[in-house]
Amino acid sequence: MSPSRRYLLVSPCRNEADYMVRTLESVTRQSLRPALWVIVDDGSTDATPAILADYAARHDWIKVVTKPDRGKRAVGPGVIEAFYFGLNQVDWTGFDYLCKLDLDLDLPLGYFQGLVTRMEADPRLGSASGKPWFTGAGGARIPEKIGDEMSVGMTKFYRRRCFQAIGGFVQEVMWDGIDCHKTRQLGWTCRSFPDAELEFEHLRPMGSSQQSIFTGRKRHGFGQYYMGSDFAFFTASCLSRLTHPPYVLGALASWWGYVDAALRRLPQHQDRDLITLIRAYQRRALIVGKARATAEVEAAHAHLWRPE
Repeated sequence: MSPSRRYLLVSPCRNEADYMVRTLESVTRQSLRPALWVIVDDGSTDATPAILADYAARHDWIKVVTKPDRGKRAVGPGVIEAFYFGLNQVDWTGFDYLCKLDLDLDLPLGYFQGLVTRMEADPRLGSASGKPWFTGAGGARIPEKIGDEMSVGMTKFYRRRCFQAIGGFVQEVMWDGIDCHKTRQLGWTCRSFPDAELEFEHLRPMGSSQQSIFTGRKRHGFGQYYMGSDFAFFTASCLSRLTHPPYVLGALASWWGYVDAALRRLPQHQDRDLITLIRAYQRRALIVGKARATAEVEAAHAHLWRPE
């Protein structure tokens, strides 16, 4: 008997009228359609509710729920709060896979089938994604810098058993980094695949903000501090982004976000064993590279993984 391929999408959104139609169209045309798509309208004041109502009327597997308005757009903890508001509307334990999906993406039509196929081929693969790119100045196609060892937050596709094992997402800015490290800590693996058939367009560049891209980059730096990232590793990471738009200022904003949080001694993630693992991995990566350091962590924790 072939394995079940039932997957659930949950999409928090607020004022996405400028982007969401491309996402809605790309999902409704998928070669492997979701069993259910829960879209959470998190207080939209633009045309988002009308657009969602139109698609829900035409597709009985799209369910729109409205979350009480918090009065402003919120990233990080606010997005995950809205995600759980939607997730808790259904019995998600009956699905084989689940995905937190943003509504500012244009996905290739075989995207979810491609992810499921790769997860069926590798039972230890707990979370997966493709690689995002965005359109830069003059129409240039610019890849977002994502390591192969991470699945991306805007389309965070999980094997349901793995999602349950890690305890889901934390409600903080760096939720989409913490989850990948927790996945490896428990013996699973996660990947973003560079395969051309899984590349997708991010209509709003990663690390941007409703205020400015520099605010978004500073927020990312705080998130790295919250996650417990090693300072030397994060500094090296910022230096590696000096050639990535918005170049020097973007890298400096990220670095300052970390330093500012450290100087103010802001709270960090409370899983101290996970922070120890993250820092050891990052320090090792500075010496041997992320690919080898990741492989070493996965090998060291493989005994913790159990097949169904």
